[in-house]
Amino acid sequence: MSPSPDNARFIIRRMNLADLATALDWAAAEGWNPGLDDARCFHAADPDGFFIGTWDDEPIGCISAVAYDDAFGFIGLYIVRPEWRSNGFGIRLWRAGIAYLGERNVGLDGVIAQQPNYRKSGFVLAYRNVRYRTVAMRGDDRLSGVAIVDASSVPFDRLCDYDARCFMSARPAFLRAWIAQREARALAAVDGEIVRGYGVVRRCRNGYKIGPLFADDLPTARALYRALVSSIAGETVFLDVPESNALAVALAAEHDMTSDFETARMYTRAAPAAPLDRVFGVTTFELG
Repeated sequence: MSPSPDNARFIIRRMNLADLATALDWAAAEGWNPGLDDARCFHAADPDGFFIGTWDDEPIGCISAVAYDDAFGFIGLYIVRPEWRSNGFGIRLWRAGIAYLGERNVGLDGVIAQQPNYRKSGFVLAYRNVRYRTVAMRGDDRLSGVAIVDASSVPFDRLCDYDARCFMSARPAFLRAWIAQREARALAAVDGEIVRGYGVVRRCRNGYKIGPLFADDLPTARALYRALVSSIAGETVFLDVPESNALAVALAAEHDMTSDFETARMYTRAAPAAPLDRVFGVTTFELG
């Protein structure tokens, strides 16, 4: 007889960092290719927003439900281990994450095939994100009038303000961890004291991912991209692009990137008023 998810042996609790590392191992097994320092950075975004389900203390499923502020949250890392699926554990984890986020507008990046299920939970398609990949080439990262500098040299409040204008919310705790993670490089494009864009490239289980890549315009995004990959020539690099940003798609084409797969960006309410024309690369599919 299949185990019942209502059985008292199934417990949902908040993750600690060790639990989150386990969840990211599951994500890697699913082909999601997490970064080497994702656990620490993700946890910094909202330590209360990660849930794990256990059967007799054995971890069997998880979900993240990061509350960025009182108005916006994001669902990710929704996994039940294969041998425990089709027993109702996933829906209990889902309900726990949704309950934690309450009345917020909630976003997610889901696989296309699951759109009907997300619609049943009140999510509406906003646009598609496409993952592109290529082999990094060393290129000319010069850009007239805009300097490319280490992001740590930019006053943090300025970088945080730029990030908040490109993202759906301010996320200072996450950003501070994200730009300082190990085996990563964070660069900013500046014009005097004005931030024109920034990006992060981090080592993952397979190759490197760039995310976010936020910029005022295509030339700035191009310069940041080339500077970010200049130190990883010969490595596989991935970039997750909002399909509705035609210039971001053009940037991927310029660098001979090919599409790997796509996700459906969905929200429970209207899509936040983030300027997608500045989003040349999504931060992560797990946290938005």
